[in-house]
Amino acid sequence: MDVILHVGAHRTATTCFQHYMRENAKQLEACGIGFWGPQRTRAGLFRGVVPLAGAGSPQSQLDRARGRVALQLARAEAKGLRHLIVSDENMIGSPRRNLRDLRLYVDVGQRMARFAHVFAGVTPRVVLSIRQHDTYWSSSFAYGVARGHRLPRGRDLAKIARGKRSWRDVIEDLACAVPGVAISVMPYEVFGGRSDDQLARMTGLRDTPRDHAREWMNSSPRLPQLRQVLRDRGLSPERLPKGEGRWTPFANEQSAALQNVYQDDLFWLCDGADGLANLIEETGSATAGQTPRADKTTRGQGNGIEERRMA
Repeated sequence: MDVILHVGAHRTATTCFQHYMRENAKQLEACGIGFWGPQRTRAGLFRGVVPLAGAGSPQSQLDRARGRVALQLARAEAKGLRHLIVSDENMIGSPRRNLRDLRLYVDVGQRMARFAHVFAGVTPRVVLSIRQHDTYWSSSFAYGVARGHRLPRGRDLAKIARGKRSWRDVIEDLACAVPGVAISVMPYEVFGGRSDDQLARMTGLRDTPRDHAREWMNSSPRLPQLRQVLRDRGLSPERLPKGEGRWTPFANEQSAALQNVYQDDLFWLCDGADGLANLIEETGSATAGQTPRADKTTRGQGNGIEERRMA
């Protein structure tokens, strides 16, 4: 049985994909595809993978989690499933931790090393979604503020814009944590909101279900909603800019710097990612070491992904 760990990241339409998989569960199971989502993984299945205070030693918690997962894997395989997709973005960390650190998933290596132990013996594949840094952080801040996180200060935004940690660092940490495991990377700008295409690239299934494939879930709140959140918290809505659309807290030059970092990430992935990961694009090979596009032979800022999405 092919086990695929769909680990996020957050704010890359993972909830849309999970909704799609749940709604089509019976049809997919008939095709030999099983699904474990957050409603299952966070209901006790993964308890103790990340140690909990007062629940025994970290190793004993990890061993019990491994036993639970092994039992469920055996049951899934007994059903005759050919693919099992385990989708939970909290495997690599939490958006609250990212907002607190102002960096991307600093503990992804430690966390995924423990999940690698839990799934030891089945050699899973890992699928990671990434997103342009300025829109990723903007969505994360909007999501966080709506749930009680403070508004970012100017120095917070400046720290992110100057930050050195990018998706390349996350992928390198992930590869160290799960050595020998195939890692596939799906850009949000290509696959966001296209759950059927994501499933097709994960499993090789040609005729993926279309029902619920384009439904959006858990979108970040727009400016009017965020203003109301501030009012409800006794804060001035004037702290947010005017307008009705998405909130973009970064200045233009900060957004440009973050976009430049993302283009470097994509160039590294297109150039083979040092053999650590495979970039899955809308067209072209999905294997590591693929040749960059003929018009993309230099590092640095560009908007090829956005142009493909608009086209």
